[in-house]
Amino acid sequence: MVRTADLLPLAVAVPLLGAVVLVITGRRLPRPAIDALVTVWAALEVAGLVLLWLRTGDGHSVSWLGGWTPVHGESVGIVLVGDRIGIGLALLTSALVLAVVVYSWRYFDEPPVAHAGTFPALLLLFEAGMVGFALTGDLFDTFVFFELMGAVAYALTGYRIEDPRPVQGALVFGVVNSLGAYCSLLGIGLVYARTGELGFAQIGVQLTRHRPDALLSVAFVLIVTGLLVKAAVVPLHFWLPDAHSVAPTPVCMLLSGVMVEFGVYGVARVYWVVFSGPHGIAEPHLRATFVTAGVLTALVGAVMCWQQRHLKRLLAFSTIGHVGLFLAGVALLTPAGTAGVALYVAAHAGVKAALFATTGVLLDRFGSVDEHGLYRRGRELPFVGALFTVGGLALAGLPPFGTGLGKAVVEHSGQERLPWLPAVFVFVSALTGGAVLRAGVRIFAGAGPRPRERYAGPETTGGGEEPEIRDPRRRIPVPMLAVPAVLLAPALAVGLLPGPGVALAHAARQFTDRTAYTAAAFGHHVGPSAPVPDVGWNTEGVLLGLVSTVMAVLFAAVAVWGPVLRSPLVGPVTAVCEGVGRRVIVPLRRLHSGHLGDYVAWLAVGVAVLLVAMTV
Repeated sequence: MVRTADLLPLAVAVPLLGAVVLVITGRRLPRPAIDALVTVWAALEVAGLVLLWLRTGDGHSVSWLGGWTPVHGESVGIVLVGDRIGIGLALLTSALVLAVVVYSWRYFDEPPVAHAGTFPALLLLFEAGMVGFALTGDLFDTFVFFELMGAVAYALTGYRIEDPRPVQGALVFGVVNSLGAYCSLLGIGLVYARTGELGFAQIGVQLTRHRPDALLSVAFVLIVTGLLVKAAVVPLHFWLPDAHSVAPTPVCMLLSGVMVEFGVYGVARVYWVVFSGPHGIAEPHLRATFVTAGVLTALVGAVMCWQQRHLKRLLAFSTIGHVGLFLAGVALLTPAGTAGVALYVAAHAGVKAALFATTGVLLDRFGSVDEHGLYRRGRELPFVGALFTVGGLALAGLPPFGTGLGKAVVEHSGQERLPWLPAVFVFVSALTGGAVLRAGVRIFAGAGPRPRERYAGPETTGGGEEPEIRDPRRRIPVPMLAVPAVLLAPALAVGLLPGPGVALAHAARQFTDRTAYTAAAFGHHVGPSAPVPDVGWNTEGVLLGLVSTVMAVLFAAVAVWGPVLRSPLVGPVTAVCEGVGRRVIVPLRRLHSGHLGDYVAWLAVGVAVLLVAMTV
């Protein structure tokens, strides 16, 4: 009988061991055997995390690797600490990796023999980094798993080395994220110099003995810089659309589905356990700074999403917009806000992965991800079009999807302090969902006139792409159609079934309870100190979800049929939109220049702004 504590290191070890086995045997096994092996391995990881989730319940699972437990409160060992938010995120990651593995059964058809086991091995390494990041209770090992996750993501992004574009995207991704990681490492060094500890709980206890000062604020900003870069928070976000536009489709499913959300999770974990003590970072200061950052990120992501015709970039900017909403919800610093974000993330992962999966079908069938170039060409793929449309409605927050429920819970949690926040959530959901619906009706229904250029300025079209499968004329493999359909089902179940919401409500109360985490890390147990937040549907949440969905449909309809409408309102509205486009959209596009030096400069600006905001 495996002990619960032993399941924590196994959760990290299983994918690591699987990657080693695939590298060793990949050149000797035929492709079907490799696909079967990696699928079984990914399924074992899901099963192990399900068992860990069930056994942990509403408590904590703690494992000191090698038996190096604290002595008189001092520790030098590596600790893994699992609660339902951390284990749930690891489980979500493993489930999405399994879906990606199945989707990739026919991916890179007829690969070079030397690469036969490389791609699935990299997927398992990526999974190990993300699962370890979710379960670690040690600040330095957070950086270690962060770097493992990042290094493998760079390799996956640039996997098609015969094309210079993925290599360039991976280079930008790697440099910007590595600079953010170095900032985090410097912040960890400052905290270690102050406390002599690296465990989350141990640092938190030590910081209660020190008065807050500039060093503490600077350390916090530096630590979260790397996490905010990974989360693609404005103005640290420029790498993400460039990477998504060139990464293989299965990689995009993981990058947008779970990886960027780990940045938001890391910020929340570090704050609640390490810096939320009586002498930590002041709540009002943190709330104002990070809600502002989240709202700015959400608005920039939504506006840029609407302007894209390259489908992968459109979905990437949609991810930026929704990550901004996640950050704003977490920054409310309430159990209800955290529960809402957890529901939102759980549903968004399946929806976004499904949308990228359907985009991959278009790429493989037509060699293009250009909304304009694909006009009417998708009419032969009605099932894919239906899945794409459902994904757009889910992004818009349509009840009863889990995205709508998570949005409703966060809106309700924030409206007392920030009564304008629901308007931001509705607008961002409507604009990102509307962009997907606009592309869907043009590509799969051939609706409206052929799209035309609206504004002058730099634009990535998405045409002339190389199909990711060698023979795009073949019948679409069943897994490439089944996986997005299966991924959309849990997103609906999260909103329909009460079980996930109740479990995540208890998990959010536990996640925001610093005392309970610290006690568990030291081998003690304390009861809950806050009520369980209400995460059910309410009338206001349903109405706001319907409003955002109707707005998304209207946005899409005006974009598609507006040019042929005969109405006295069309001319003035068009003129206003053209003026806004030239004055706002074109400069915003030009900021996304693709030049690495520009992105590094914006990283420096973002760090400077955070330092000023958190220390003044």
